[in-house]
Amino acid sequence: MTSRIVAAFALVFAGIWATIAAIGPAAGRMAEAAPFVKQNASVLQVGFGEADATPRVGEKPVYLAGFGRDRKATGVHDPIMVRAVVLSDGTKRIALVSVDVIGLFHDFVLGVRKQLPDFDYVMVSSTHNHEGPDTLGLWGPTTPLPRSGVDPEYMKFLEQQIIAAVREANTRRAPATARIGIVQAPELLHDGREPYILHDDLVVLEFISPEGKRSGILAQWNCHPETLDSKNTLVSADYVGYTVEALRKKHGCPVAYFTGTVGGLLTSLDVPIKSEAGEELKDGTFEKTERYGVLLAQRCDEALSKARPVRLTPIEVRSRQRFLPMTNKVYKAAQMVGVLERPSFLWTGDPNRAEPAGPQDAEKPQCIRSEIGLLRLGEVEAAMIPGEIYPELVLGKVQDPPDPGADFPDAPIEPAIYAQMKAPYRMIFGLANDEIGYILPKRQWDEKPPFCYGRKKAQYGEINSIGPDAGPILCEAFKELAGK
Repeated sequence: MTSRIVAAFALVFAGIWATIAAIGPAAGRMAEAAPFVKQNASVLQVGFGEADATPRVGEKPVYLAGFGRDRKATGVHDPIMVRAVVLSDGTKRIALVSVDVIGLFHDFVLGVRKQLPDFDYVMVSSTHNHEGPDTLGLWGPTTPLPRSGVDPEYMKFLEQQIIAAVREANTRRAPATARIGIVQAPELLHDGREPYILHDDLVVLEFISPEGKRSGILAQWNCHPETLDSKNTLVSADYVGYTVEALRKKHGCPVAYFTGTVGGLLTSLDVPIKSEAGEELKDGTFEKTERYGVLLAQRCDEALSKARPVRLTPIEVRSRQRFLPMTNKVYKAAQMVGVLERPSFLWTGDPNRAEPAGPQDAEKPQCIRSEIGLLRLGEVEAAMIPGEIYPELVLGKVQDPPDPGADFPDAPIEPAIYAQMKAPYRMIFGLANDEIGYILPKRQWDEKPPFCYGRKKAQYGEINSIGPDAGPILCEAFKELAGK
């Protein structure tokens, strides 16, 4: 959750944490693995679908997610969309969904899956858009007490639109071949935290019908959609909508955009962008946002010009639930007062098993349940990560030796996500099936002084992470998935 939660918000919840003792019970006790389903290569079928998920502004408050609390929408600039891609190899059928919102919790995704029982697997991800409605709870009103910014009616509507987009994509499913193109676009990324590591791979899949026409494009990029910054009050998909529209207009086919690695902080803010006339464009403006989206679409075109045929069958999916310790006091307090509505479990040190927590367990160590996954599409493997993972953990660039100011300098280096993959091509779906916040290398965790790199205060990141052990647990779980 790369939102800039204001210091006052943290202080409010720190006080609440000392006095509130009510945590909602949760269902489920065991985190189990789903088996890797392997099939022989066969004919690929693909279909694209979409649905408009724009909230109605004016009937009741719409709180915009990202940055500070109580930022009410005053209108709609461009729509919030759900985009779905359905893939089948003749035996297995899966759906990949991307939504122009800040994030969606795991239990919401489980609810979507229950409505799509005829699919072998459904992944629901978010673009992590900072100019859409609050879908997690952190950005609601602050007075008289902090409250969730989530509108339950909108969440029901969003679920319906996700299901509609998947159903449309399935109806449009047809035979296709595929090509993959990858380019590096470092000029479109800014890293807001030391050590400065960019994950600048832009991955584009194009699907070709038997008649030789493009039937769809899937683009995956590693950047926060937050170009409009914190003062904007118009609902927007940020640069994502402009990228999709530019590609759709040029190629005459549906386009789906997926967010990948965005921790670190990899962002469009502070990226130097000039207009076609050479004028420097400013953060927080629609002019820069649109231009960024168009430039990203142009880089997608460059990737398409270099695309190579790729086999996307057979389809194999493996996913695993894990319990992750919650040490963030702000998040824990937010759960107790209903600002963050997700189940809590008792943390015993075992990420594979936990019991639901009750009101009497408020002072005991807590954890949450999440999911990590590996998708293999023939010659392409994709990691499905339930939050905003740091590029160091994806690319195998965790600082070594660690900075002496780090809180856990002796922590082992986590197994890198991409190093576990065996297919010729790799990609990553971030905020997939959950949003747990930042996923940091443990040895780069830096909440307490002395701070790393000689800084006088801590860098941004830990305030929006559930805790230092999420990274190690998830990376080990992914290693298990990839190794079997």
